[in-house]
Amino acid sequence: MLRAAGVGVGDEVIVPAFGNVEVAEAAAKAGAAFAFADIDPMTYCLDADAVEAVVTPRTAAIVAVHRFGRSADMMRLREVGQRHGLLVLEQGESEAPYDEIAQRRARAAYLDARLRGVRTPDGGDGHTYQQYVVRVPGNGRPDRDAFARAVRARGVECRVPVKTPVHRMAGFRRDVCLPETERAADETLVLPVDASLTKREMQRIVSACNALGGLVQPAF
Repeated sequence: MLRAAGVGVGDEVIVPAFGNVEVAEAAAKAGAAFAFADIDPMTYCLDADAVEAVVTPRTAAIVAVHRFGRSADMMRLREVGQRHGLLVLEQGESEAPYDEIAQRRARAAYLDARLRGVRTPDGGDGHTYQQYVVRVPGNGRPDRDAFARAVRARGVECRVPVKTPVHRMAGFRRDVCLPETERAADETLVLPVDASLTKREMQRIVSACNALGGLVQPAF
């Protein structure tokens, strides 16, 4: 799509650094440079103000990525694009059947009402809960990984959605200030909300997480 729009050598494409390394790779394969902008901490998608702050005369395009079942604010991103004459592209997620989305939302609502010690996701803008992403507050120290190990030890599957932001990866490294991206990479954890989960399994998730209180001492 970038090549088809004429984006190439001498151009710059603004992309997120919170996951999706293939987006930065696509800009590079088109012959363009890539620049990273910070994310909205509620949606984990590109923040329009952060995007506008990194626009330069070389900027030709913005690529927004929808994450975890939440959509980027395309209206505001398109406004930024119009002000600066930029191409605005979006990368979506595979859509689940309506019944599956409804069941995920029901399980997410169950967790929202019962989890303690973690910050539950914001459910606005038609969240489809492709992934149920919580924040594990560090209380001054990074304890998300210790929390994840302890939850797994209690029989609950969980995973870190983005272990290393793209701007810290070899080959993509940039000296940029992306505080929300860094914070999200340090704090986020995916808990299961699959449609196949039973009530007993949902209760186990709540029990395992609440027993830890969200503040586990890190392993040294």
